[in-house]
Amino acid sequence: MVEKRKPAPRGRLRMVTGIALVVIAFAILVSLGTWQMQRLHWKEALIAAIAERRSAPPVPLEEIEAMAAGGDIDYRTVHLTGVYDHGKERHFFATHEGRTGYFVYTPLMLVDGRAVFVNRGFVPFEKKDPSTRPEGQVAGTVTITGLARPRLDGKPSSLVPDNDVGKNIFYWKDLDVMARSADIAADTLVPFFVDADASQNPGGLPIGGVTQFDLPNNHLQYALTWYGLAATLAGVTGAFLYRRKRTDGSGA
Repeated sequence: MVEKRKPAPRGRLRMVTGIALVVIAFAILVSLGTWQMQRLHWKEALIAAIAERRSAPPVPLEEIEAMAAGGDIDYRTVHLTGVYDHGKERHFFATHEGRTGYFVYTPLMLVDGRAVFVNRGFVPFEKKDPSTRPEGQVAGTVTITGLARPRLDGKPSSLVPDNDVGKNIFYWKDLDVMARSADIAADTLVPFFVDADASQNPGGLPIGGVTQFDLPNNHLQYALTWYGLAATLAGVTGAFLYRRKRTDGSGA
């Protein structure tokens, strides 16, 4: 009787090690796919929440401040009344519809003496100097509608340049530094920003309504990619083991 050839101990060890590595890789790929599905559900809920907040009626500033004490204020619609202090506007480097320029953040001085930085909108690079757009420097009391935007806890990335306070060019929205550079006391500062809506400013500048709502949502694609790689790995490994079994079974 012909006996089947048994794998050498070293070959068996390699086989077991290889299968263990495949199992670990498969588990990692499935975990990544599952994580992306969780991110997908989170992103869809976030997009729905933003849409709901944008369509909600505007509320007074006091209500937003109460929410800010322990909740999420991002994209909540708010009414503001005050007087712009145009001499203290801060400039945030930005692009809008393919043009390079700045978002103009101007302190709106409220009746109670406090100030809130309002993103009035975009001006092209050559219109950074307020003297080039005098029509847009609205005087007197104004009432605006906008979206509350939270302050940043810190620089969003090491790739972002440092703010050039001397030239009044900000690459990230450091509210405290913006206030100090405009001689606004910390105890008079509303602790978040407001993005003004698209209401037309005199002279057309700044161009309001520049808030970005297009959040990337490719998580389903990523999840299918990871799951697909896991399925491919399982298929290739299964085919290899099947061929190996047939080879071992036919060997003498």
